[in-house]
Amino acid sequence: MIFKKDNLKLGLVLGLIGPVVGLFIIYFIKFPGISFRDFFDLFINTNRLITSIGSLSLLANVVLFTIYINTHRDNTAKGIFIVTLVYGIGILLLKLLN
Repeated sequence: MIFKKDNLKLGLVLGLIGPVVGLFIIYFIKFPGISFRDFFDLFINTNRLITSIGSLSLLANVVLFTIYINTHRDNTAKGIFIVTLVYGIGILLLKLLN
């Protein structure tokens, strides 16, 4: 099972996938009436949405990070944490440059 491995590369991959899955979940729950392309354009171009949707999409990584820390798989958790920081900095830069 994937939760039993302790590998930095696995953590990096999971960290990349988590927020994308979180973004899709937010889209299907809050914005089902518009196309994903319109949703994504709205997300990228609205400062308020960059902060709220960006933070909510990163919650997927918080869940993954917590699972791997609590099961003492620190290398995988380290990878998830690194990618979460990169995503967070990207969201901050997007908000500042928008």
